[in-house]
Amino acid sequence: MDQFDPTQVTRILFEGFSLPAIAIFYVAGIAALAAFAHGCYVEVRKYKRGSADPASATLLWQRFKSMAGLVLSHRTIARRDTATGNAHRLIFFGFALLFIATATITLEYDVTARLFGWKFWYGDFYLWFSLACDVAGLALTVGLVYMMVRRGWIKPPKLDYARPDRQPGDADFDRRGYRIEDWALLWTLILIGVTGFVLEGARLVWLQERPEVWTLRWWSPVGALLAEGMRAVGLTAEGAASLRGGLWWFHGLIALAFIALIPRTKVKHVFTAGGSLMLRDPLAAQRLPKTDPEAKAVGYSRITDLTWKHLLNLDACTKCGRCHEACPATAAGAPLSPRDVILSLREFANDALEKKELPAEARLDIHGKGVGQVFMETLWSCRTCMACVEICPVAIEHVPIIVQMRRKLVEEGQMDPLLTKTLQTIHKTGNSFGESKRKRPAWTKALPFTIKDARKEPVDVLWFVGDYASFDPRNQKVTQGFARLLHAAGIDFGILYEGEMNAGNDVRRVGEEGLYELLAENNIALLGKSMFKRIVTTDPHSFNTIKNEYPDFGGKYEIVHYTQMVVDLLKDRRLKLDHKLGYRTTYHDPCHLGRFNKQFDAPRALIEAVGCELIDMPRSKDNSFCCGAGGGRIWVPDPVGQDKPAHNRMREAAAIEGLQVFAVACPKDLTMFEDALKTTGNEGKFVVRELIELIEECMAPQPEPATAHCEPA
Repeated sequence: MDQFDPTQVTRILFEGFSLPAIAIFYVAGIAALAAFAHGCYVEVRKYKRGSADPASATLLWQRFKSMAGLVLSHRTIARRDTATGNAHRLIFFGFALLFIATATITLEYDVTARLFGWKFWYGDFYLWFSLACDVAGLALTVGLVYMMVRRGWIKPPKLDYARPDRQPGDADFDRRGYRIEDWALLWTLILIGVTGFVLEGARLVWLQERPEVWTLRWWSPVGALLAEGMRAVGLTAEGAASLRGGLWWFHGLIALAFIALIPRTKVKHVFTAGGSLMLRDPLAAQRLPKTDPEAKAVGYSRITDLTWKHLLNLDACTKCGRCHEACPATAAGAPLSPRDVILSLREFANDALEKKELPAEARLDIHGKGVGQVFMETLWSCRTCMACVEICPVAIEHVPIIVQMRRKLVEEGQMDPLLTKTLQTIHKTGNSFGESKRKRPAWTKALPFTIKDARKEPVDVLWFVGDYASFDPRNQKVTQGFARLLHAAGIDFGILYEGEMNAGNDVRRVGEEGLYELLAENNIALLGKSMFKRIVTTDPHSFNTIKNEYPDFGGKYEIVHYTQMVVDLLKDRRLKLDHKLGYRTTYHDPCHLGRFNKQFDAPRALIEAVGCELIDMPRSKDNSFCCGAGGGRIWVPDPVGQDKPAHNRMREAAAIEGLQVFAVACPKDLTMFEDALKTTGNEGKFVVRELIELIEECMAPQPEPATAHCEPA
């Protein structure tokens, strides 16, 4: 470049245009920015019409850093879909660099040069700038082409936008508008990118007689290749000038229209997704919000009851379908898709809240069978397993929104009669089985030793047993087994006997907040009178609420799930295994232990310790598939003939060749999967066993050689 005057190595933006033409462009640009600003104003006004969310105003700097890390790494987008994540990276960073480049040009041309006489867009800076823009434009185009191929030819089912909660003919069944919007966005960005390259090539041909342009053309490699192609087909400098003139206006007006429409189209997720990630609650589903005693209504009844953060969540949704794909209710054919709940509420919010004046109260109700409303059956289909929240790349809080809507249904008594009866039973007896409180410790009578009453004497470990482990006959055997393990290890432990009540985890996720608070406060009061160092539980549901939700009510404790305690006991050699089992085993990660609380390693360490071969199912760890019991669904039978999540899971396990044991670490899992084993026709092929049972089997006398080959008992 030394042979040229550096100030001549640049690009004159409006070369060849008359002053009126330049003026028209500026008017169009100002109009586009005004439309963008008005659209942003309408969206902000919409969010302000939601209810307050004080928690979102805390720790802003930490939140911003977390959001920036997630956006720049694309970690949440690339999870479980690497190809799409990489394509989105190309689009995001390509678009971001081109936006920065445009802003840089505007800064130099309209600000620093005009106001201060300072120019920097020339020489080496311009050449590297040009190269970076070509690379960015190429990355953007490649990413967009992949997304087109994905939608047009690969066609993953999660992108078909089929609605399980509507029937053909319903006014809001057809989602073709979303498909049109998706394709319009892809084609618009492709046109902006491609016309930018063609415009660059035409400019090079037009100015080919200028050495400082043509000699240095390869600093714009894509444009240079196009210029060579144009010359090869006979395009002259005059022809290139004409092509450049028309294409300049086409490219510029498309880009300005794109800017103007950002707040009114899917493109706004560029901002709303970042906002949603910044405001995300890392314990969104693990720790549900308390009700406000001063509030006029319970839960979400009207669209204005949603917090402004949840309204922002609705706009952050990109319709990627990952929640739809992960949802066990959707997979089982229930009338629920987390994506469609969010989109329905978004459509409702846009229709009701973007107007200058709010419509009448009756038209703000989000429950019902009307257009944009969410069906009662849809809300009650949710298992609150958190699969949707966990996989969402933009941190949408599906489960808290659904539970808030359930709270309104519970308040009005709009639920299955069996669920109503169960909640009444829990309120009356403190357990979901309707048994007398005196029967809660009945399982202890079969033990050859006495378990301490932690209400009356101090213990090192307080065991919070839970309903199913206390009352269900099949689970009582496991409970007795764990008691024997603790006794064998010399652990100083006790239970609350008849004083223990249902921990309330599922009661809260049903939406019965008043009953949950009663249960939590009673348990916390009793725990406060007991003397212990830490809590252990065999129930992941109790584990979750005691760990994550009881602190909001004044009950903060050290609590572990039994799997971690047993791993520690084995490491310390306080428990000794006499022999190995050698079973071919798979393990189901309970939602409340795994996905909710990231406890994946201890159960697998136990399977290794007992000498079993572990074969993980395709959906495991944080991608584990729900058994279907959560969110109170264990108390409500599924419709006759409808597939169940537990059936789906059993079929997944049955595909493992030579499987002998399906291992679980949750009382509800044991109940759900033993039933599913029979009803899916897999009984006799393999067995469902609690990890506690496998550990006890390792401590039992070695079977005689003649029976050593038998299936697990």
